[in-house]
Amino acid sequence: MPGKIIASFLLFLISFSVFAQAPVDKDALQKQREQLKKEIAQTERELKETQKTTKVNVGQLSLINKKLDLQGDVVDNINGEIRSLSDNIYLSQLEINKIKRVLDTLKVEYAKSMVYAYKNSNNYDFLNFIFSANSFNDAIKRVAYLKSYRSYREMQADNIDKTEAILEDKIVKLSETKTTKAVVLGEKDKELTKLQKQQEEKANIVSQLKGKQKELLAQVKEKRKQDANLKNAITAMIRREIEIARAEAAKKEKERLEALKKNKVEPATNTKETVEKNTKSAPTATSKAPSVLVSSEADKVLNASFEKNRGILPWPVDGYVIYKYGLNQLPGGIDYYEQGVNIGTKIGAPVKSVFEGEVTLVSYIGDQQAVFIKHGIYFTVYSNLASANVKRGEKVGNGQVIGTAGVNDEGQGAVEFVLMKESDFINPQVWLKH
Repeated sequence: MPGKIIASFLLFLISFSVFAQAPVDKDALQKQREQLKKEIAQTERELKETQKTTKVNVGQLSLINKKLDLQGDVVDNINGEIRSLSDNIYLSQLEINKIKRVLDTLKVEYAKSMVYAYKNSNNYDFLNFIFSANSFNDAIKRVAYLKSYRSYREMQADNIDKTEAILEDKIVKLSETKTTKAVVLGEKDKELTKLQKQQEEKANIVSQLKGKQKELLAQVKEKRKQDANLKNAITAMIRREIEIARAEAAKKEKERLEALKKNKVEPATNTKETVEKNTKSAPTATSKAPSVLVSSEADKVLNASFEKNRGILPWPVDGYVIYKYGLNQLPGGIDYYEQGVNIGTKIGAPVKSVFEGEVTLVSYIGDQQAVFIKHGIYFTVYSNLASANVKRGEKVGNGQVIGTAGVNDEGQGAVEFVLMKESDFINPQVWLKH
């Protein structure tokens, strides 16, 4: 019986250890790491491209910051794998220690049974044990016991062999895991070296930008001026759209009343049914009245569809963020507040509508063009365009090319993307695909 208990414990130990050591998905970590390295390589190409065509600028600082973030993610990814391997090594060592203790116990029990068998190996003793039974049935039981005892010793030997095989396998796997950890640690050292070089590269760019404070201040001043002009154009456009929508709503109401009059049907009075109907349809204190910008069913559907795509809208142009939405702190203590997101790209790159809608305005802001598109109560604005391919009143589809990227004050290709909810600026980066 002790042997059976030990065997059962051994099986439990092995099955438990397999469950306890479920590792972090190594393949997933490596796949993520490869993707990060591809993004770093792409960012590096973009940085080298800007360095070829322009002098040091805020766009280059933005790219090096992006590269540093990605490189930091690579190091974090490797640290995750190292933690997983370290945990695996620790748990494997615990397993090996437990299995060794079980193996020692099995060997002790087997040795005891072999000594007992040796001492009682005389055939006379076995025959005497059987024939000294009080009855025939008792003799049969004694014969069965002897057979069972022989099987028990064989099972003990088999358990020892199996346990030694399991132990050897665990030791081999532990050695492999330690080797893998050493390789990953070496990779981490290489990535940390890259990170240090990138930090030095950033320090060099920051130093150069600080050395051209006058020029940087002039650029920020000009950028603020352009933003003010764009904001004025947006405000005027949205005000006009609201006025058009109100006029259209008033026209429809007038036509409805004239139709009622023509058909000699008096407008409903304050009957019980009318009061109940108006009570149900009227906005409550806790609900907001529907916007005049979404008076038609088509507008309501478009608006709802746009809202459902929050966080997964495509970027209007391929590139990188120069200025993020909100406060941007530049070298030398210069602060700049971005009302949208300024995206660096190739000069002449195709600019696409992020969603279907209607063009409400195509206008010049300075010497560059801007396209305004309505999506229900939402408006997207694409400015700093070298050219526009659409006109006011035109319906555009999701991903349709609406123009090409122009050049900013630093000689880079760039597009300003703004998102409005009625007359409020909102963070476009929250709506764009992460």
